[in-house]
Amino acid sequence: MDSSIVVTPPNAAAEIPMAEPVSETTELLKQILDVQREQLALMQASSAAHDHTQRWKAFLSRWHEDFPGLAAACKQVVPILERTYASLLADLVAHLREQGEGALDNEYTLAEFLDRYGMRLGQLGAVLGLVASLAEAGTSNEPAA
Repeated sequence: MDSSIVVTPPNAAAEIPMAEPVSETTELLKQILDVQREQLALMQASSAAHDHTQRWKAFLSRWHEDFPGLAAACKQVVPILERTYASLLADLVAHLREQGEGALDNEYTLAEFLDRYGMRLGQLGAVLGLVASLAEAGTSNEPAA
């Protein structure tokens, strides 16, 4: 059996020019990093713009002197509003179950249904949302005990 072994000198690897590809890769990585930083800044700005709790916190801090107990009062009445809202929903569901399949088939019954439940449910939901948001903002403003 004949086998031949080829041995290369140790400095053969040093002769490969790598300066050009490494600098291009480094530059590309820097550009990717810059784009990611821009994306992060945009995402943070978007998140801050959609953070309604911060807006309510600012509202409460602005008016704290004139309405010192507003957040605490909101926190106390949220369960009352939630119970009222749930009660109205239960009435709506009971009405629909009582009327059966054809409860909202014609224009007249639909208009009567919306007159009876639509406006009250929508308005009470809006009030509940506002009061609950203020209660939440006031709770998160309080120092941890």
